[in-house]
Amino acid sequence: MTDVTVNEQETEAQFGDYFALLKPRVMSLVVFTAFVGLMVAPVQVHPMIGFCAILFIAVGAGASGALNMWWDADIDAVMKRTARRPIPAGKVTGPEALAIGLALSGFSVVMLALATNLAAAGLLAFTIFFYAVVYSMWLKRSTPQNIVIGGAAGAFPPLIGWVAATGSVSVEAVLMFALIFMWTPPHFWALALFLKKDYDTAGVPMLTVTHGRRVTRQHILAYTLALAPLAVWLGFTPIGGPVYLTVAVLANAWFILGAVRIWRRDETMAESDRYRIEKAFFQFSLLYLFLHFLALLADAVLRALGAL
Repeated sequence: MTDVTVNEQETEAQFGDYFALLKPRVMSLVVFTAFVGLMVAPVQVHPMIGFCAILFIAVGAGASGALNMWWDADIDAVMKRTARRPIPAGKVTGPEALAIGLALSGFSVVMLALATNLAAAGLLAFTIFFYAVVYSMWLKRSTPQNIVIGGAAGAFPPLIGWVAATGSVSVEAVLMFALIFMWTPPHFWALALFLKKDYDTAGVPMLTVTHGRRVTRQHILAYTLALAPLAVWLGFTPIGGPVYLTVAVLANAWFILGAVRIWRRDETMAESDRYRIEKAFFQFSLLYLFLHFLALLADAVLRALGAL
């Protein structure tokens, strides 16, 4: 954590400021993928246990967000995208964010262990550690592969949900993990393309900063091509089905088309046109992951109703 001054605390923090520390938008994706992992598992979970499992996974995700914001306050202060976050905006102090993150980390892990099993709680504890320490404190500031390796943190939730239900890991759970893991680099590199100046200013060694736009675009295409067969493969496992396979084929065809458009574009293209193409790919990448997990959930519901 470098020594960059953020704004002094200007006003008394409101509930919303503390809630923002938990990165609610990121948390919503974590909650959804963990919920799907829990629901598609081949073990019926009592609704109250399932609710508690998802709640404590969400709390753990929020804890990770708070610890990340505490550590990255100096970076957040100089990036336009993050300058309004609670710490750089002077709403919440760093020590407060650290205390909240640590308290919620301990609470979420202990409660998940009590509600489900030690394996799920151990995975949640490792996920928090991986995001807060391995990714935030080490990888993010040291290597352009930061988001490749660090993407594992965001890939664990469906695996945790599955383990909370079954107490064990299976091929299906690993493939759900791999789907998110392989999706993360093209998703974030697209963001880094149209926010390159922000990362330049903050000195974060994203691939766009260390290797340039052309190499980043090549990497986006390579990872997208590797992601597609993996995503389709999941449809042929016991948790897949016709809905998932249809979504996977169509979504990956569109995703590949978007990656090819980014790869083929000329660097002499007008900045506004580059921004439009890159942002469109990034926005679809958000929908891409949601559609895949929603399709898994739809097939699970159809199986439960005896329609498959």
